[in-house]
Amino acid sequence: MSCALLATSQPGADVIRLGPLQLLPDDHMALANGQTLMLSSRELDLLIELARHAGRIVGRDELARLAWGRELRPGDRSVDVYVRKLRVKLEAAAPGWRFIHTHFGFGYRLAPEHPKDDYREFASG
Repeated sequence: MSCALLATSQPGADVIRLGPLQLLPDDHMALANGQTLMLSSRELDLLIELARHAGRIVGRDELARLAWGRELRPGDRSVDVYVRKLRVKLEAAAPGWRFIHTHFGFGYRLAPEHPKDDYREFASG
C-alpha cells in the first residue's frame, strides 16, 4: 500500500495520496486518477477520515463520530450506506482498484489494492 501525507509550505495545504486516490481535505476535494470525484459532503467527510486512518480498521461508531460529529443510534446503518456509495464511485473512477475493505464485526479499512499487484506478488513468490 502506498500511503503518504504530504505537507507543503502553505498552511492548510495537506494532501493525502493512496494509490490513485488524492484527497485535499482543506479544499474539500477528492480525485481518482486525476479526475475530480463528485462526492456529497457526507461521503467526502467519511472518505477523509478513512484516509487519515489508512490501513487501520475503524469502527462504524468511531467513523460517525470522526466524520460527522455524532453518535450512531442502535440500528443506524448510515455509515454502511455511505461506504457503499463511496465504493461505487471510487471503483468507477479507478477500475480494478479496491479501496474500502469490510472487517465484519469490527469496521472498515481504507487500503487501496489492485488485483494486478496481488498477482505479481503471488507470481514472484
